[in-house]
Amino acid sequence: MMTPRNMIRSLGNEAPILADGRRAPDRREISVRWLSGTFLTGITSSILMGVALFAALDGRQQLAIPAEAYASVPDAHDGDGVTRGKRLLGANIVAMPTDRKVMEVATVVHEGSKEIIRRQPFSHVKMQLAANHVATEEYPSFNPLTIFSTGENRTEDEAPVNRTGLIYGSQVETDVSLQTVPFPATRGSYTYAPGMSLDEVEENVRTNGSLLTAGNSQVSGLAYVDPRRFDNDDDHLDTSNLLSARIVEENMTVSEPEPVTSKTRDYADDVIPVRQDQTIMAAMTAVGYPKAQAKELADSLSDYLGSDRLTQGQVLRIGLIQEGELVQIVRASLYRRGYHLMTIALDDGGRFIKGQEPMKLDAVDTAFDDSAPPMIAGRELPRIYDGIFRAALSYGMTTDMTALLVKLLASNVDLQAQLRPTDTIEAFFSVADQSGQATASSELLYVNAKFGDTVSRFYRFLNSDDNSVDYYDQDGKSIRQFLLRNPVPNGRFTSGFGMRRHPILGRSIMHTGSDWAAPRGTPIIAAGNGIVEKAGWAGTYGNQTLIRHGNGYVSSYNHQSAIAKGVREGAKVTQGQVIGYVGTTGQSTGAHLHYELIVNGAKVDPLKVRLPGGKSLDGKALARFEQERMRIDTLLGPNGQSGDQVASR
Repeated sequence: MMTPRNMIRSLGNEAPILADGRRAPDRREISVRWLSGTFLTGITSSILMGVALFAALDGRQQLAIPAEAYASVPDAHDGDGVTRGKRLLGANIVAMPTDRKVMEVATVVHEGSKEIIRRQPFSHVKMQLAANHVATEEYPSFNPLTIFSTGENRTEDEAPVNRTGLIYGSQVETDVSLQTVPFPATRGSYTYAPGMSLDEVEENVRTNGSLLTAGNSQVSGLAYVDPRRFDNDDDHLDTSNLLSARIVEENMTVSEPEPVTSKTRDYADDVIPVRQDQTIMAAMTAVGYPKAQAKELADSLSDYLGSDRLTQGQVLRIGLIQEGELVQIVRASLYRRGYHLMTIALDDGGRFIKGQEPMKLDAVDTAFDDSAPPMIAGRELPRIYDGIFRAALSYGMTTDMTALLVKLLASNVDLQAQLRPTDTIEAFFSVADQSGQATASSELLYVNAKFGDTVSRFYRFLNSDDNSVDYYDQDGKSIRQFLLRNPVPNGRFTSGFGMRRHPILGRSIMHTGSDWAAPRGTPIIAAGNGIVEKAGWAGTYGNQTLIRHGNGYVSSYNHQSAIAKGVREGAKVTQGQVIGYVGTTGQSTGAHLHYELIVNGAKVDPLKVRLPGGKSLDGKALARFEQERMRIDTLLGPNGQSGDQVASR
């Protein structure tokens, strides 16, 4: 029988167990110290076992992979060659088959005067590029010359064809044909009444004019006017060819443009970033300025600064005028973190005086942006270029479609870098049937790519205003670069923009471009779309090609061994088109391309100037694009299903 005393005794209301052997412990007695020690030992053991298990699984959060993934691993079922301590499965990332979905979508296709609404299959894929993909066919090796060429494969005279059509806002069961005919506004089926004579018109106005009142105030009246009073007897007066007038402001002279020669005065800005504390003279001589010229400017600057030293983080901007072999400094400005500190300029007497801040130059803000931070890649992962091709081909894309995808990503992604385990591409494209395999007539409609911290998202859109096909971001801005910074993709950078010692003349002069060395005959591509302004011999520049782009940009390609066929004055060129070949014509010491970029008449650094983006949609074209983008976003929502679909056009 359990008494209250025994109950208290069993709960440990006694002295703790002694280990000195002076008395035998009662097994019913409980030691709090022993109980807490046992509890902590169990917790510690569980934690150590969990850490060991997590390390054995290499961070994976599941003990077994699904059967579909196991079946997709090469040689997974081969039991030969498995030894003790060897893993049954490699540490490759396995792509899941649920990352691909084929759906039927209603689209609108224009065929002549009819609009056909039909269901077409589309493939929606989410590709883990670091997975163990196996390419289903051979793909071309990395060649920057073809990667940076533009657009889809078609000739210049061939109009783009929208084979897929526009996505319709509702599903249909069968094909629906719609035909639009113009309203017959030329002739009606009813006879028109004869026109009123001038007397009848005047009588109607006289009769009804008094009725146009507001309260007691008459707001319209008619005084007698001879209806033929303003008639002109000269019926042969031509008023279609109106006289034009040109207004010239006071004290302004309009002259014809001066032809550009080797003696033409050129203006250029030289931007010198200060990476360590040093004197003004040391900073200038380090980039090629003569000591006498550097000392003269350093003395003038130090008079206003109170010191001849520059501190780390400052930017020295020097304005130069070059006329033939003569180079003269006309202005110098000092910046720190993008803020203007001071400017001195040359006056009519040849002395430097304090001046106003010059027009803003983007190269000042990006003076220290020499290279992008290195990308951290996973071990034994392929290049981004190979990863894209292997994944895309294994997911049903064609080689041409994948090449187009690579071209679209080339402006934002380093294709030579290694893949990261988190790099992914989501794509939406038309296919032939439920197998999900694309064909030559398939089109890529949507891409959402993530490489590290860089996210690229764009949509395909046919602009009916100019019948052009391009890819735009979610705001309707083209993702294509306005200008390429390197017109020789296979070239090697040898000399930059700024003062340097001329290899032939032996003295320091301004170098107004960037040099790219390559073997003789290496193709040169156009930096952007434009019109050829000049193509021919240009003295010390050798064979020269000038291409005028939009918004005041002109690119110059010099020392060419030959100019490509069809590249002549007035010809249209596209970005990536071969316009010439590397050579050493003119004043040159070796085969290279001297590339210059001219903005509003001033030569700037092609590698540092901030370039504008591609064209942007506006007006009705932007409204049509937003409708198409919303349909695709709705279609690719959760589980690839949209909500209530409304037929909209």
